[in-house]
Amino acid sequence: MDTMAAIKQTFFQECEEQLTEMEEGLMVIEREEGDLETINAVFRAVHSIKGGAGAFGLDDLVRFAHTFETTLDGMRSGKLEITPQIVKLMLRAADILSDLVRISRDGGELDAARVAQMAEELSKAGGAAPAPAAPVAPAADLSFEPVPADGDGPAVDEFGFAPVQISFDTLITDDAGSDGHTFEISFTPRPELYAKANDALRLLRELGRLGEMKVSCDVSALPALDELDPEGAYLTWKVSLTTDADEKSVREIFEFVEFDCDLSIDVNVVGMDEESAAQTVEAILAQVAAEEAAQSAAVELVAVEPVVIPTEPQAAPDPAPRTPVAANQQSQPAAQSGQQPGATIRVDLDRVDRLIDLVGELVINQSMLAQRVTEAGIARLSDVAVGLDDLEHLTREIQDSVMAIRAQPVRPIFQRMSRVVREVADMTGKSVRLVTEGENCEVDKTVIERLADPLTHMIRNAIDHGLEKPEDRVKAGKPEQGVVKMVAAHRSGRVVIEVSDDGAGINRAKVREIAVNKGIIDADAQLTDAEIDDLIFAPGFSTAATISDVSGRGVGMDVVRRSIQALGGRITISSRPGNGTTFSLSLPLTLAVLDGMVVTVAGQTLVVPLSAIVETLQPKAADVHGLGEKARVIAIRGSFIPLVDVGSVLSYREEEADPLQGVAVMVETENQSQCALMVDGIIGQQQVVIKSLETNYGHVFGVAAATILGDGRVAVILDVDAIVAGSRSDAARAEANRKRSAA
Repeated sequence: MDTMAAIKQTFFQECEEQLTEMEEGLMVIEREEGDLETINAVFRAVHSIKGGAGAFGLDDLVRFAHTFETTLDGMRSGKLEITPQIVKLMLRAADILSDLVRISRDGGELDAARVAQMAEELSKAGGAAPAPAAPVAPAADLSFEPVPADGDGPAVDEFGFAPVQISFDTLITDDAGSDGHTFEISFTPRPELYAKANDALRLLRELGRLGEMKVSCDVSALPALDELDPEGAYLTWKVSLTTDADEKSVREIFEFVEFDCDLSIDVNVVGMDEESAAQTVEAILAQVAAEEAAQSAAVELVAVEPVVIPTEPQAAPDPAPRTPVAANQQSQPAAQSGQQPGATIRVDLDRVDRLIDLVGELVINQSMLAQRVTEAGIARLSDVAVGLDDLEHLTREIQDSVMAIRAQPVRPIFQRMSRVVREVADMTGKSVRLVTEGENCEVDKTVIERLADPLTHMIRNAIDHGLEKPEDRVKAGKPEQGVVKMVAAHRSGRVVIEVSDDGAGINRAKVREIAVNKGIIDADAQLTDAEIDDLIFAPGFSTAATISDVSGRGVGMDVVRRSIQALGGRITISSRPGNGTTFSLSLPLTLAVLDGMVVTVAGQTLVVPLSAIVETLQPKAADVHGLGEKARVIAIRGSFIPLVDVGSVLSYREEEADPLQGVAVMVETENQSQCALMVDGIIGQQQVVIKSLETNYGHVFGVAAATILGDGRVAVILDVDAIVAGSRSDAARAEANRKRSAA
C-alpha cells in the first residue's frame, strides 16, 4: 500500500469516528438533553469530514458536508430554532452524509437526486442558498519577479538559478466591500502538513472566499537544489485579507493544520483612525479570548488518534423546554464530567488476530505441560507443581488481557440501529423512539460485527409487527409514540442483549393458526405459551398479511436464530399480550476461548460449555422413569426433566446406556427449558481454545466447534441446543411410529 492510500484509509477510519460522534450528538439533541457544546461537537464532526474530503478531491462529499455544516452553524448561533422537525431533518442528513462517506470509500452509485433534495431542504431550513454545483476556484494572476542582487544582474546560485519572489493577486467574486477588517496573515507550512495530504493552496482558496485577498509567497528559505529535501517545506505565504468576517472565521480555515504550521494573524480595521482601530482591535481580541475560554474544553488534540468520545451524555435532572441556544452561551468544562479522553493507537486487526492465536497455542501448551506433570506423578506441593500453578494463573491473565484488546463496546452497533428505526418508522407510518442502555458493555469484535444483521431483523420485526399504529395505541390508552428499547449487560460471564417494545405483544391464537395452516404443527398439538412464541422462529413463518418492503416473505426471525446459534448464543422470547414483547440474546464474550466441562461418552472425550450447565448429579433408580417407548425422565426436586443419552444422539452407540451407571449433566437450553444429558464420566473443568470445525472440516450435527486438550487429542465441543432438539425430534418420530403401528 502506497503512502497516499494509507493516508486515505486513515481518513475513512476517522470518518467512522466522526460519524459516530455526529449521530450520538444528534440523538442527545433529539432527547432535548443537548447544550451548545453538543451542537458544537456535531458541527466539528461534519466540518472534519468536509476538510478531509477536500484534501482527497471528494467533491460530492465536500459540497453536501458544506451545506450540512452551514445549517448546523445556524443552530449553534441561535439563528435556527431547534424543533423536532429540524432535528429529524438533521438525522436524515446524517444518514445521507454516512452514505456519501461509504460510497467514497467503497464505490457505488450516488443517488444524486436524493442528495440534491436533502441539500435543498437543509438550505431552506438554514435560510442560505444551496452550495454551488461544483467548487469554483478563484482566478489568480501570477507574476514572477526575480530578486535583484547587489550588482547589476540578478543573483544566481552555482547551478545558474536565480531566486524569485512569487506574488499573485486573487480576485474574489463574493460581495466584499471596502469596509471591514484587514487581516495580515503569515502562514508557514511544516513538512507534517504536506505529509497529512493537506494543501496550502486549498487553504488560501478558502481564505479567498471570505473577502478580497492579496497573497505573496516568500521563497527566501528555499535552499540550493542539491540541498533541497523533496519532503521538506520552505515557503511562507503572506496574505492581506479584507473581509467582514471575524478573526474566529479566519482561524477556522486553519483549524486542521494549526499544529502543522507557523501561523500569525494580525488585524487592522479599514476606514478608522489609529486610536479607534486600536480600541476595536482590543474589543475583538477580548471577545475572541472570552469565546476561547468558554469553549476550551472543546479543543481537540490532533496528536491523539482516534478521539475518544465521552461514554454517557449527562442529562439535566429536569430538562427545560427546548429553546434556541444563544450564541454566547457558555458550556461546562469537560473536566466537570469526570471523563477524560484516553490515548489510543491503531493496530492492524491481522496482528491482533495473530497475537490471539499465539496466546491460544500458549494455553494449549500450558495444558499439555500440566497433563505431563500429572501423568509423571509429581506431588502437588513440589516446586514444579507450584511453578506450574503460577504459570497457569499468568497464562490466564495474559489471555484475558489479549481478549480485552479485541473487546469493543456495543455503542457503534446500537447507534447504527437508530437509522434502522427511523427508516422503518417512516415506511410503516409509525412514530417510534429508540431507547438504549448499557452501550459501554464490551464484547468481542467478531461478535459485534456478526450482530448487525440479527439486530436489524429484530428491530424491523419489533416496529412492523410489535408496535401498533398510532391511532390504535391512542385507543388502547398508550402514548402515540411507540418505544423500542435495547439493553446490553454482562451476566454470568456472557453478554445479554434485550430488544423489547411496548406494543401489543404476540397474538398466540393467530400464531398457532398460521403454524397449523403452514403445516409447521399438527392441529391437535398441545403447546405451552413459550412453545407457541417459539414458532415465529420457524423457517417460512410470517404473520404479515401482505408482502411489503419491511416484511411478509417469511424470512427474518429464523435467520436471526441461526445467526445467534452460529455465535454460540441463545435467543429467548417473553411476551405479554397488550404490553409488548422482549427478545433476549445471550452471547459469549469471545469466540476464542470458553470454560468447559470435559466428559467422556462411549470412549470419546467431549466438552460441554460451562455456561449451559446448571448442575451435575448421580441418578438414582427411584428418580429415573420411562415415558413412552424409549423416552426417559429424571425427577429432580419435584420436577420431571427429560433424560438424553448423548452417546445415542451422536450415534456413538446403538443402545442407550444405563443411566444408573453414568452422570447426569443438567443443562439449560435457549428457550430456558432444562434437560439432563447422560455422560459416562466427568474428567474435569478446563478452559479450552475454540477451533472452528466448519472452517477446517464441515458442519457436524450436535457439534459447535473443536479444541485441543492437554494430552494433544482433539475433542469436540457440544452444541447443547442442537442435541436437545435432536433428541426431541427422535422421540416425536418414535411416538408417531408407535401410533401408526397401533392403528
